[in-house]
Amino acid sequence: MGAWLNPIQRWVWSDPVRTGHRLLRFAEVEADGGRDLARAAELTADARLRGLYFRHALDEQRHANMFRRRGSELLRAHSGAAGWQPDWLAPGERGLDDVNVERGKDAPLLAFLHLSERAAARGFETYRHAITRDEDTQGVFARILRDETFHMNYTRHELARVAPGKHGWILWKARLGRLWKGYLRLAVAIGSVMGAVILTLQYFILLPPFAWFAKRAARREPQGWVHVSGGHGRLDGEF
Repeated sequence: MGAWLNPIQRWVWSDPVRTGHRLLRFAEVEADGGRDLARAAELTADARLRGLYFRHALDEQRHANMFRRRGSELLRAHSGAAGWQPDWLAPGERGLDDVNVERGKDAPLLAFLHLSERAAARGFETYRHAITRDEDTQGVFARILRDETFHMNYTRHELARVAPGKHGWILWKARLGRLWKGYLRLAVAIGSVMGAVILTLQYFILLPPFAWFAKRAARREPQGWVHVSGGHGRLDGEF
């Protein structure tokens, strides 16, 4: 996150209700990541990675519990609506929720995890500094950041071990994949905004003329019952 986002981040985290809902979403992402890592531990044939994946999975589940507990505390202590939720400004540990776990694919998974953990560490550090009046939430991020540092280090070290000579290219390939996914998220966000703008313009530009024509046609219609000449509308038959 750039320094220019710091004032925006302070605004994002200034509302305790919004913070509570955001921490609950972080908990969901961490829990999903823990399940993916447990699955990776089951599939890998590398005994060392199996132990590291399981430890990582337990860390993610512990982080989910910490986020969920703190988020629930904030929502119990402060009532009110969450308001606008700018998810793109505080996405959490984005990426682990859509990790692709396959048997025999430890190197791409390690590269993906390394980049995700590094991005999460940068984001969590920014959020910790942005929260200026909530020491308990700051403490949650500080404790999680220590685990994120370990996760970054072990994934980079193990990537170099399982893919010697190729780990640099694998990391670049993973970076390109993250850039592509980031572009897709941006395109979806822009498309959503443009769709909302176009629909709003259609409502205010196209609908009023149709409403005016409908009212004009209604005024031309005769009021009350309309007399029908003889031979029409007989009621002495079956139909």
